[in-house]
Amino acid sequence: MLSPCLLRSIARAAPGRTSPLLLSRGVARLCPLGLERGFASTRFLLQNESSGPTNGLPMSTQPEKVPARTVNKLMPSASITGAPNLLGEPTLTAQEQRKADWGIIKEMSTYLWPKGNPGVKVRVGLSLGLLVGAKILNVQVPFYFKTIIDSMNVDFLAVGGTVWTATGSVIVAYGLARIGSTAFQEIRNAVFASVAQKAIRRVACNVFDHLLRLDLNFHLTRQTGGLSRAIDRGTKGISFLLTSMVFHIFPIFLEISMVCGILTYKFGPNFAAVTAATMLAYTVFTIKTTAWRTKFRKQANAADNKGATVAVDSLINYEAVKYFNNEKYEVGRYDKALKGYESASIKVATSLAFLNLGQNVIFSSALTAMMYLACQGVIDGNLTVGDLVMVNQLVFQLSVPLNFLGSVYRELRQSLLDMETLFNLQKVNIAIKDKPDAKPLEFKGGEIRFENVTFGYHPDRPILKNVTFTIPAGKKTAIVGPSGCGKSTILRLLFRSYDVQGGRILIDGQDIRDVTVESLRKSIGVVPQDTPLFNNTIEHNIRYGRIDATAEEVLHVSKRARIHDAISAFPEGYQTMVGERGMMISGGEKQRLAVSRLLLKDPPVLFFDEATSALDSHTEQALLGNISSILKEKERTSVFVAHRLRTIFDSGRASFVIILFFLLPPHFPPSCLAFLEKDADLTNWSRNHRPNYSSARWLGCRTSWDTRAAHQFQWGV
Repeated sequence: MLSPCLLRSIARAAPGRTSPLLLSRGVARLCPLGLERGFASTRFLLQNESSGPTNGLPMSTQPEKVPARTVNKLMPSASITGAPNLLGEPTLTAQEQRKADWGIIKEMSTYLWPKGNPGVKVRVGLSLGLLVGAKILNVQVPFYFKTIIDSMNVDFLAVGGTVWTATGSVIVAYGLARIGSTAFQEIRNAVFASVAQKAIRRVACNVFDHLLRLDLNFHLTRQTGGLSRAIDRGTKGISFLLTSMVFHIFPIFLEISMVCGILTYKFGPNFAAVTAATMLAYTVFTIKTTAWRTKFRKQANAADNKGATVAVDSLINYEAVKYFNNEKYEVGRYDKALKGYESASIKVATSLAFLNLGQNVIFSSALTAMMYLACQGVIDGNLTVGDLVMVNQLVFQLSVPLNFLGSVYRELRQSLLDMETLFNLQKVNIAIKDKPDAKPLEFKGGEIRFENVTFGYHPDRPILKNVTFTIPAGKKTAIVGPSGCGKSTILRLLFRSYDVQGGRILIDGQDIRDVTVESLRKSIGVVPQDTPLFNNTIEHNIRYGRIDATAEEVLHVSKRARIHDAISAFPEGYQTMVGERGMMISGGEKQRLAVSRLLLKDPPVLFFDEATSALDSHTEQALLGNISSILKEKERTSVFVAHRLRTIFDSGRASFVIILFFLLPPHFPPSCLAFLEKDADLTNWSRNHRPNYSSARWLGCRTSWDTRAAHQFQWGV
């Protein structure tokens, strides 16, 4: 067992808080199974805040001298923050809201008249032509109606004749005008349908592509249910917005202008004054009331997002709900979210009733005034009965675009609110992206080097501080340590899920920030702690490692990952559905599926993060044996992360072992002592291969900005 006295003496020599990094290179030993495990020599290095020279290491593993540099301190500005709150209730001023709305309209206009796409332009132009034709025919209807009424104001018995001879042609024209107007509108809808659907498709794909390019931190902090609901509402709003821009706003003003012009020209200034007053009152009332109602719709959207988030979260974690009998609690959470949506929706409905009532009062008042003026004109002999009917028809025809204008403005505001989150998602900055001059990674063997790496998810909790170590090319490296010491963080930094906040990471001498992200991630394969599986077939999940893989290749890697027999035992074999997040198969089967698709990807760098933690001992031994043979065949650089040293021993000869743990003054905390003293594997290893403590040397100390001290020790056998 590693001597507690030595550990405490190190702690006393380190007055500050430190997290030791122990690097050991092998001592030959005979494991209980009689298999020889190789550790050629032993070197221990405790370090945290700084990493100085590693004198005494063999030249083949001597780290390069780190150039003097100023390492970025882990200040709050460099911390990893959560995703922006895109799903809550917006808090924009009226001016900011108008600016955002015009930005969305400007963005959507590019989909109506796209560059380099004449087909869409032809469809939009044809739709507008059909629209104008429909409106002209629509305005003709009251004129035909007036002519028919006036034609009836004769004594047919005295003059003779029939309805057909008197008004036949006008009746036919009346019918054709109505039919033509409707036909033009429906043809217009059919022609424009593909324009709207293509725009929805392009926007949705752009948003989805952007979401997939966002960094890991955004996806760790997102609210899946609310996000999906917001995207769904936004894509539906696109169709209405595009249709409104082409078929509602422009034609409404066209029809209103034509009707107002006819009333003014045919019936005098009194009718024009009533028409102008009606238009002004109707428009002002609609805009003001709709702006007042907007806050209620925002509240409803935020409550809707929250309800969707709660529902999806509860359903995804269905098993946890059942394990703790918390069905009533989850229903209560969901009901609370629905109560908020109910309250906001009631306000929306009540305010809508007020809006509709006000609009109808304004219009009915205008209709009453115009009918009075028309009747007065008939009595005075200035107007005919046909003129009275025509005024009534024109006013009612004016009501259609006016009411439509109110509903369009109302729904347009709703669509803009629904689309706001959708377009805000596209504005979220991509934290991890290629430099303008980034080049593909040139893989020359796979040596990985961390130089003075500093990183933390939060400013008050740094995970790594000025860490330096080298993972040799083509060798097996093991990282062991308790939870929370930064083992998985090393993978995330290497994979560029996050960027380091100080120092740099090199692969074959190339800074990973200077190469393209695609080439970097193609070179690294990962078996994560929690295996992510799609709700699809087993074959699909294995083939996800390389989409174009053949069925024979899928079968081959399944056998090497020791999962083929288990798959064959299923009634549907490789076509078996794994369920949501792979919940229909066991944890061990999930891990072996993850190993299968890693082998199918066949990258030059392999990273196993607790890859066998859910396996039984026999399966684990066989799987690790297969992995070891693959590594020997192709000399891949591989990294094994584990909490237990047994995993490292069973995975074969490790060329390099890194043990991470925390050290607090004045002595080790119980968690570290438990890890060091109670881990049977570490106890047996240290008892058989006790280092020569007398050769320990203190290599350096440096105090950092937060008063932490870095101490490095090295000794050998």
